[in-house]
Amino acid sequence: MRTSAKGIIIIFVIGMSLFGYSQYASASQIGVTITQSHLLEKNEKGSTYNVELEFSNPSLLVLTAGKTEFFVIANDEMIGKGDLESFVLPALGSTSVSGTFLREPNVDSQVSTVKISGVTKYNIIFTSIDVPFVFYPTEEQAREFIHPN
Repeated sequence: MRTSAKGIIIIFVIGMSLFGYSQYASASQIGVTITQSHLLEKNEKGSTYNVELEFSNPSLLVLTAGKTEFFVIANDEMIGKGDLESFVLPALGSTSVSGTFLREPNVDSQVSTVKISGVTKYNIIFTSIDVPFVFYPTEEQAREFIHPN
């Protein structure tokens, strides 16, 4: 093989590696917002909510996500958990995802900080990546999760 052909192959491999890493870094910056939530049921186990989250994808990759489990944490204590349906996140786009959330029955209504965190497994061509997400809802959005009324 000629030196120029080897050089082209090396440059191609380096270029693809840089592109792959940049897309992985972009996929790790996926944004999450709460678009709506409403109470479905209240019983001795807690309050079940239907939630809709919007995920935004800053990468050039179409991401296919499996079922996602998330946790709602208030004042460093888990107050509930939920599940999101599988979804496809288009390249440089966003999608809304529905799911359910069960809030624990004995939650202090005087909560100062709330965060929603989880890990979504995305399947990309021949591999998969686990992308953690953390979202800090506004006070109004958080109030829907923690206040019983």
